[in-house]
Parts: sequence; C-alpha cells; structure tokens
Amino acid sequence: MPQRIIGFSGSVSSPSRTRALVDLAVSRAARRFGCTAATYEISDLQPSLGQSQSLDQMDPLARRVMDAILSADALVVGTPVYKGSFTGLFKHMIDLIDPAALAGKPVLLTATGGGSRHALVIEHQLRPLFGFFEAATLPTGVYGEGSDFRDGVPASDALLARLDRAVEQFTPWLSTARTAVISAA
Repeated sequence: MPQRIIGFSGSVSSPSRTRALVDLAVSRAARRFGCTAATYEISDLQPSLGQSQSLDQMDPLARRVMDAILSADALVVGTPVYKGSFTGLFKHMIDLIDPAALAGKPVLLTATGGGSRHALVIEHQLRPLFGFFEAATLPTGVYGEGSDFRDGVPASDALLARLDRAVEQFTPWLSTARTAVISAA
C-alpha cells in the first residue's frame, strides 16, 4: 500500500497562496515518492474547529480530516503569516493534537507572506511549535512572498528550487514507497 502524504493549509482565504504552495509541495512529493496525497485547509474543519476544546468534540467530517492528518506518513504544513506569526485558528487546531501524535513524523514547514520581513516565521514560530511535538521537521523550510507567485501560483525559480530541495529531504521516510512503485512497473 502506498504511503500517504497529507498537506494542510492554515489559510482562511480562498484562493490562497498558502494553499497553492502546500498543494505544489504535496503533489511534487507524491510524484517523487509514489505516495497517495491529499490537501486540506482550515475551512475543512469549520465550523467545528472554533467550537471544539478537544478532537472528540469535532463534527464527523472535521474529525475525519484530523484523523487523515494525524495518520499520514508525512505532512506538508503551511500558514500565512499574520502579525509575525501563524494564524489563530491554525494554532487552535494544533492545540487540539495530542503531544505524542506527531512524534517522529516528517513535516515540511511552509509559510507565505506579503514580503521578506516575515521569512523567519518558519524558524522562529513553526519549527519550535513542531519541535514540541517531536516531529521530524525537514531541514529546509519554504517561505514564499508575494513576488514569488504569478496569478496565485508559486512561480519564482528560487522558490521552486527551494521547494524541490525540501521535498527531496523526505527521502529517509518515503524512499521505500518510490522503490516499491518502480519495482512494480
């Protein structure tokens, strides 16, 4: 059975540059490693997320999304930068996760913002957050600013090169899936 990579976008906007970046990372990783893939966003958890104090209080659809995220073999997580950090609903979603649920799980951290002033959000906000969960955050985080996108799609050569470098860092966790797909062909 192929491994699963799941993306999650903490953006409430639609369309969303964060969602576009997460989607691209997930699709490139799925293609590279022969994984099945899906991407979810914060709106997939609404209205239940804002009303829940635990995962058990979420409605069945939102709970299925959370179960898919937590049971994935690898994650791509993204958030827009809002006032120098991740969004409040994104943090609330993270607060509902059991501290042991992400231990050892490979996570590619991504973020988007209007300019380069927020580029360190990955290192100063997201990496410590996922470090608390003992997740295996990939060494390369991917931040995209407004000028890295064309018509809402990641387009700059530097951003795409960084994204490819980060996706390749899933190799220790997902390379066996790629080998199995190639062997079956």
